[in-house]
Amino acid sequence: MRCALSIAGSDSVGGAGIQADIKAMSSLDVHCCAVITALTAQNTTAVEEIMPVPADMIQAQLEAVLKDVDIKAVKTGMLYSAETVGVVADILEDHEMPLILDPVMVAGVGDSLARDDLAKAIKRKLIPMCELITPNKHEAEVLSGISIRDEEDVKYACEVIGKDASSVLLKGGHMNGTSVIDYLYLSSEFTRIEYPRLERAGHGGGCTLSSFITANMAKSVDIVNSILISRKMIQQSIADMYVIGHGDKLVNPIIRQMGDKERFRILDDLDDAADALINITPEEVVPNKGVNIAFATRNAAGPEDVAAIEGKLSFHNGSMRKNGKSKFGTAGHLSYAILAAMEKNPKIRSAFNMKYSKDMVDVMEEVGLSIEYTDRKKHKNALSGELIRYAIQDAGYVPDVIVEKASNKGDNIIRIFGKNPESILEKLELIF
Repeated sequence: MRCALSIAGSDSVGGAGIQADIKAMSSLDVHCCAVITALTAQNTTAVEEIMPVPADMIQAQLEAVLKDVDIKAVKTGMLYSAETVGVVADILEDHEMPLILDPVMVAGVGDSLARDDLAKAIKRKLIPMCELITPNKHEAEVLSGISIRDEEDVKYACEVIGKDASSVLLKGGHMNGTSVIDYLYLSSEFTRIEYPRLERAGHGGGCTLSSFITANMAKSVDIVNSILISRKMIQQSIADMYVIGHGDKLVNPIIRQMGDKERFRILDDLDDAADALINITPEEVVPNKGVNIAFATRNAAGPEDVAAIEGKLSFHNGSMRKNGKSKFGTAGHLSYAILAAMEKNPKIRSAFNMKYSKDMVDVMEEVGLSIEYTDRKKHKNALSGELIRYAIQDAGYVPDVIVEKASNKGDNIIRIFGKNPESILEKLELIF
């Protein structure tokens, strides 16, 4: 299992801090290791007391985890003091992994979660080594020294905070407007991420978003897609807030579990598609290892979010048969092909592989399917998913069909792409 690390404070009401981080990362099938920086006595209405964890104990926690566990990404939340920042920075600088910095300074209920020396230490020691920093409006103002009133102020603040090449996701939840606009500052360019404004985000929103991003990056999702996927998820988390006390609602970090209905529908759709393929697929297009059809979830972050037929479909004694049920994590190369397609067009979530023949490609052209080819000569050492990604990048769109040219004496492969298995079947019925 992929592992990530949260370095943050403990929230006694369980809605933010380490507790939220563990729930959010677990909902993405990432194990969350935890280093506690402070104990808080808080509830949904107030932070009543804070007890910092001694620096030597923070160091001991960090060293214990890092010498034993393969951590793929780290996030920091409530660090509270410059002393804690120093300990964390000194240890993490010897480890190569993406660091996501959530510069927690004030609780959602308005109480301070930081000593006066925190911001200066973060700017000096942690921002230069982090991959991404995720401040809200107040935190961005403290870190940049800029009063943020409009979009120009937002951009200037991002440039100041990210001057050491860190990426900045300045969250727009605390700004005015009918929409929430987040600004991603990456490689000296800005991207606006806009969503409808829901009710005010409750307890744990910032922690949950940064944890979603960290978990996605731990699964080797690139920074941009980690942010876009996580931003969709936090929108749902805010929509699904719930009440446990007399103050702020709690943001729900376990929304992936609410996606079980979608996953069940995907499995059912694949089983139905496989039954249809048995009746329409000619033997000449089926490789010796069989064919398969795959379907990904809407927010697929890795192969575990792509389902296919376990054991594939193959011909046996002259008849096509399904060698297993649909199952997540069994799509193999098809999963990487779909994930590459989804990077360009998130609506393209299904794919089917078949044996190459020039006659079949000619038929596809005749019925009007768009076709692109991978370039093995240009990308000699690329893996299958990378070849698909390069072909899509070169084409500028996701075609109906990508012909993957094999290396050495391997067979060329035809992959057909669509929004869902039903759209794949519609294309197959045109050519079979």
